[in-house]
Amino acid sequence: MSHTIEQLLELQQATLQSLARLLEQEKGAIVSRQSAEIERLAKDKLNLINSIQQQDHLIASHAQRQRLTEEAELTAAVDSIKATAEKCKELNEINGEALQRAQLSFHKLNNLFQQSRGKNQMTYNSEGAAQSIRSLGTNLKA
Repeated sequence: MSHTIEQLLELQQATLQSLARLLEQEKGAIVSRQSAEIERLAKDKLNLINSIQQQDHLIASHAQRQRLTEEAELTAAVDSIKATAEKCKELNEINGEALQRAQLSFHKLNNLFQQSRGKNQMTYNSEGAAQSIRSLGTNLKA
């Protein structure tokens, strides 16, 4: 089924608005550290981005694409699409930075746990040298 250029522009705008809503949901999932939800939203985001690329290709190869620069109504629609795409790009960058901060925070916390675990397993031998013992108190035969 062949779509009009107007229908393709409306579809592109609707898909970009869906992406913007999804990016807001992703932000909430990142803030609340819901890893399963983040993963699901990432897959949905990829599907939407693929749809946007396909729609963009259909618009670029449409027989009436020259109307996009000739008619004020279509030019305004293209400008709106570009603005929504820019908003999505900004939201995605913000989410990416938040994910990086969360990952850095996780690594710092993990390092603290590793250090803490190492301190609890530290003991001294008969010469007074520190040594780490993993079986402290677990190999008693009494």
